Amino acid sequence: MQSINLKVFKEFVKSSNFGGLLLFLCVILSLIIANTSLSESLQNILDYKFGIENEYVHLNYSTSMWINDGLMAVFFLLVGLEIKREIVEGELSSPKKAIVPILAAIGGAIVPAFIYVFFNNSEASASGWGIPMATDIAFALAVISLLDKRIPISLKIFLAALAIVDDLIAILVIAVFYSSGIDLTYLGYSGIGLIVLILMNRFQVKNPYLYLIPGIFIWYFIHHSGIHATIAGVLVAMTIPTNDTAVESPLERLEHALVKPVNFLIIPIFAFANTNITIENEMIQGLTSPLGLGIGLGLILGKPIGIVLSTIICSKLKIGQLPEGSNFKHIIGIGFLAGIGFTMSIFISNLSFSDSTFVEEAKLAVLCSSLIAGVLGFVLLRSTKR
Repeated sequence: MQSINLKVFKEFVKSSNFGGLLLFLCVILSLIIANTSLSESLQNILDYKFGIENEYVHLNYSTSMWINDGLMAVFFLLVGLEIKREIVEGELSSPKKAIVPILAAIGGAIVPAFIYVFFNNSEASASGWGIPMATDIAFALAVISLLDKRIPISLKIFLAALAIVDDLIAILVIAVFYSSGIDLTYLGYSGIGLIVLILMNRFQVKNPYLYLIPGIFIWYFIHHSGIHATIAGVLVAMTIPTNDTAVESPLERLEHALVKPVNFLIIPIFAFANTNITIENEMIQGLTSPLGLGIGLGLILGKPIGIVLSTIICSKLKIGQLPEGSNFKHIIGIGFLAGIGFTMSIFISNLSFSDSTFVEEAKLAVLCSSLIAGVLGFVLLRSTKR
């Protein structure tokens, strides 16, 4: 069973590795276009509205909205599947395995948030405290994969588990703090859809794709309820059956089917659409503004500080142990890699501000900070012996 889990993990890392490279290329291309004469044409495409709008159905949105609320719901579905699999049969399946990555992820989320609040408490940008809390699992795993055999596989598994818990924290933050104007009627409809999925699980419906049909309706109702629509993906994922045996479960079937489309298509499209930043002098100066400092120091320093302190506490209290073959210098390197916020941080940036200037400044700060954190983590881990 352990070898099967390791095989699945290696496939996941391999796809994340290439997906991270594709993601990087899309970011570069988007930035180039945004700072040339093509920027207006790209923005027109992103602003173009299409869909269905009548007395009964209200789904007429811009291209960027379909990407951020529609395609990203599929990304969150995959995240939910990964979270559930790890809880049932992976690194989060027992208290002994789970305690260190869970506490490390919590520390790595709380410290950056406090750093951001410290700089922005009385500022108009105060609502962006959730931005530096997140870790981009695709980018982080892509960077650590470049180190190949220089680091133990247990460290890669630790980073993946930490990032998955980090995603769960980000999902909860989005659901609780970045939703507004809750419509209880639509929320009730989505609850009925969720009950249908739970009953399907109870009656052992094994085809994972049948769960997506009620899932689409749940997405629609949650979208109109005021809670961010991407949360629907996580809720649907939690109802899909899985097991802790060597037999491939419906959840694993769906996860395998989604990994490549999400890593090779959905996340790159999201990155391309959300990093078309026209860089101006004011934005560069904004890197040293309270907003820029909160995000930058939160990701570059807050992440490793929170993760390392939490891991030290676990070690001193003897409630958990370091990944096999690793030391605290490895954990510091992992902390820097966790500072690659990118996808989720940019996603939360879009939710945090109504002022487009703040959004653009936040995205630029996320890009610069993630690059610095990634380089620091790579250099440190490369220089560290087992």
